[in-house]
Amino acid sequence: MRAVTRPLSAYSGGPVDLNDVAGGDGYLFVRNAVGLAGRGVAAMVPIDDAAEALAAISHDSTVDGAGPVALGCVPFVPGSSGQLVIPEVVVRKHPNGTASVTVVGDDVDADEAVRAALAPRTPAAPTAATWSIEPAVSADEYLDAVRAARDAVRAGDLTKAVIARPIRVTSSEPIDVHAVLRRLRSSFGSSYRYSIDGFIGASPELLVEVDGPIVRSHPLAGTAPRTGDVDNDARIADELIASTKNQIEHRVVIDVVHDTLLPWASYLDWEPEPSIVKVANVQHLGTRMEGMLSQPGPSVVELVRALSPTPALGGHPRGGAIELIERVEGFERGLYGGAVGWTDAAGNGTWAVAIRCAELSNDRRSARLVAGGGIVADSDPEAELAETQAKFQAMLSAIVRP
Repeated sequence: MRAVTRPLSAYSGGPVDLNDVAGGDGYLFVRNAVGLAGRGVAAMVPIDDAAEALAAISHDSTVDGAGPVALGCVPFVPGSSGQLVIPEVVVRKHPNGTASVTVVGDDVDADEAVRAALAPRTPAAPTAATWSIEPAVSADEYLDAVRAARDAVRAGDLTKAVIARPIRVTSSEPIDVHAVLRRLRSSFGSSYRYSIDGFIGASPELLVEVDGPIVRSHPLAGTAPRTGDVDNDARIADELIASTKNQIEHRVVIDVVHDTLLPWASYLDWEPEPSIVKVANVQHLGTRMEGMLSQPGPSVVELVRALSPTPALGGHPRGGAIELIERVEGFERGLYGGAVGWTDAAGNGTWAVAIRCAELSNDRRSARLVAGGGIVADSDPEAELAETQAKFQAMLSAIVRP
């Protein structure tokens, strides 16, 4: 295959919204207006072969740091197979404020393909749908699972386990993915927003990013609600930082991410104390990490494979935590808790933890949402249930429009 990359200005003189390029049937991965949107399918490739497949594409480019990419997801269960899509057209906004467009395919008219990708695309007119929301696993079963995880930690079998629960949202009308993406942009612009084959979401958590020799991660663990009252939210944030339960939960995640990345790094730096990461509906403890990879370095997909799922979504030790999760949760997680992102031919890329997400049915009339929390020795089952309810609001507020 061949690819052509040019500045977006060669095709468009005005601003381009990546959400509108993706629309309801394209591909999106963006945060703070930096990222990419794709349309069409040039190829589907196994995730572990993606960088090699991209490198085999003959590339004519006048833009540094831009070219064909592959997007997709890694399921929660470690080692799961997965396919990434190489879009036929990718519109990309870079951190320096420039934008580019890449067209992939041997028999593709680049000008026509780009015009189609940039064609005006707006969400459907609002409709007054009827909705139902019901648990896919009962609250009692979830509470029992939390108790089982807490007891395993108290017995010394685990340091931490993450227990989640699913809900099912059903609509009388098809869910407009494009409209959902626009709502997520308005409320969760600082999160990693994504849309890939009916898997949509707004994750606040960076799993790993590779940018040449630089590696970054921003693990989150420990959650509290936001109320909309500035003073009250500040008090809740102070309590979150002071919480022994949440600090233990967070430290487990930081240590594992650090120890996993360190063998690949010539150095790795991180914040000495966790900071508060605020999103629209909740706030988390977060710790930024950044370092330099020893060269030749690993690809971002190799690091995704090594890190996912982190203790923030699985637990520690990983094997024992996942065994308990599969035994007590009462459902299969699928993509929830895995990773979502992109890679290029050089192994660069950005991957977020697949949370605050929804998996849509093929007819777009229903969606499965999943939320969970880390369980340690001091966890209270009822408080954990309330935490999942707060986390569900991110996607519920974007999807449900009665």
